Amino acid sequence: MQKYSVNQYPISTILSWVKSGEVALPEIQRPFVWSSTKVRDLLDSLYKGYPIGYVIAWRNPDVRTKDGSLSAGRKVLIDGQQRITALRASVLGQRVIDKDYKETRISIAFNPVTEEFATTTPAIRKDAAWIDDVSTVMADDVSLLERVGDYLDKNPELDRKKVEQSFTKLVDIKNKPVGFIDLDAALDIETVTEIFIRINSKGVVLSQADFAMSKIASYGEFGVNLRKLIDYFCHLSVEPHFYKQISENDREFAATGYIPKIAWLKDENDDLYDPGYGDVIRVAFTKQFERGKLPDLVSLLSGRNFDTRMYEEEIAQQSFQQLEQGVLRFVNEYDFKQFVMLIKSTGFIASDLIRSRSALNFAYALFLKLRDDKFDPNKLNKVVARWFVMSILTSRYTAASESQIDEDIRLISRQGIEQAIDGIEAAQLSDAFWNVGLPAELDKAGSNNPLMSMFFAAQVKGRDKGFLSSDVLVGDMIQHRGDIHHLFPYDYLKKLGFDRSQMNQIANFVYAETSINIRIGNKSPKQYFGEIEDQLAHGKLQYGSIADKETLLKNLNENCIPAEIMEMESGDFNDFLKKRRTLMAEKIKKYYQSL
Repeated sequence: MQKYSVNQYPISTILSWVKSGEVALPEIQRPFVWSSTKVRDLLDSLYKGYPIGYVIAWRNPDVRTKDGSLSAGRKVLIDGQQRITALRASVLGQRVIDKDYKETRISIAFNPVTEEFATTTPAIRKDAAWIDDVSTVMADDVSLLERVGDYLDKNPELDRKKVEQSFTKLVDIKNKPVGFIDLDAALDIETVTEIFIRINSKGVVLSQADFAMSKIASYGEFGVNLRKLIDYFCHLSVEPHFYKQISENDREFAATGYIPKIAWLKDENDDLYDPGYGDVIRVAFTKQFERGKLPDLVSLLSGRNFDTRMYEEEIAQQSFQQLEQGVLRFVNEYDFKQFVMLIKSTGFIASDLIRSRSALNFAYALFLKLRDDKFDPNKLNKVVARWFVMSILTSRYTAASESQIDEDIRLISRQGIEQAIDGIEAAQLSDAFWNVGLPAELDKAGSNNPLMSMFFAAQVKGRDKGFLSSDVLVGDMIQHRGDIHHLFPYDYLKKLGFDRSQMNQIANFVYAETSINIRIGNKSPKQYFGEIEDQLAHGKLQYGSIADKETLLKNLNENCIPAEIMEMESGDFNDFLKKRRTLMAEKIKKYYQSL
């Protein structure tokens, strides 16, 4: 059964649909990212009769109102927002929101003689040969003959017929056909995404969060401002100074009462958790609806009754109210800061250490849920920390994360958090995992591996010092962008024929001060530890400030480095990796069990 239609409509018709609300333009309240030159090029293409691609709209389902009647669902534009916004700005003369969230005009000029388009400049405004704003010619209430006459009065030497032809072609831009793909409301997100990918030549991929954001923005003034709340929170998380622009320029948003909820971000510089809009939506949805699959959110916002499979206006209203509650909980200053502090208490003190955003998001949703459930505050931080670290340790949300999140939140709601996590630990964190599975997982390359990050988090938690350091903590180096180095130097191994994956094994990495790494250079462990032994014997510091054997051995122990390394050369490399993997696994086990 055909679930979409493909037609061509004049630009004027599509613009009238947007104006009347028949087609919702989700991007209309977000910053317009096109440059004026790109708008100019779009008009030039239309003037010359070149195609400008398809726009894609997905119809909202018809919803049943309280009196039993059906209300037709609007179409939501999911591809072509920037093109349509560009046409609204240039053809209709409407204002757009710039990157500072200020309303601004984009004026495109046209020269009827040369038939060129240009971004309007002060020089062009003074030049009678140019029409400095094409929207003044294309307005519906403007007489073309009158405009031509005004132009020729300023340029009497020009050929009237030529000028009339150019004016006619310019105005005819509004009648140029644009391909319009109308997707049926019955299509699911996966099918819509597939259609989008196949049609969109720019390789842009729509996420499920994009669909959710489009649904939110299409829900009238309430939806527009809820979407702004999400967008502004994410923007301020990265750029706190932007608060001034928002508070001064968006009076409509300020009037909602939302802006005080996020004002605290203007003084916040912590970057451990700088969420994107997808993160906010996922956490709010999981916490508030106790579900994990975003297509379900899109359906609920459309008013879907999962029991009757019908769409009801009341369900849509309730869903938007629930989502708003979830978003407001997400952005709450106290909750957010308490959660970030909780995560840091696990040793994950920097965003670079957190390789699973899904694990972080679920932990926040869990934290908010348990607080709402009045869970024992003396246990709350401990169970959330355990769940967060467990999910990274077991790669719980690496594949099919939405399905796993959906399953987990339902499991927790059914069994309670303590029973749920005890069951997972019994099934997945047995002695076999710690003694065999984890060391095997550590037999991989890459300093960006989640287990490498977990080892460093364990070191932070244990306040361990960096390799060969007597006073500099691993945590200090992580927070100040310290360096990760090879215990068996990279150049040393490379010259001996080792491949990259061997040299970059997890067990060959350690945090060390740059000065120490430079001193080691490309020496074998036996060679540079021989020099360290001389340092201990004669007190002439070359590698850090360790001055006695006991401190050296303690440092090796904190970094899970077998003492045998002091006599090792290239032939001992694989044996070294095996021994260090075992020590690292033991440290991670003790770390996890201490949470």
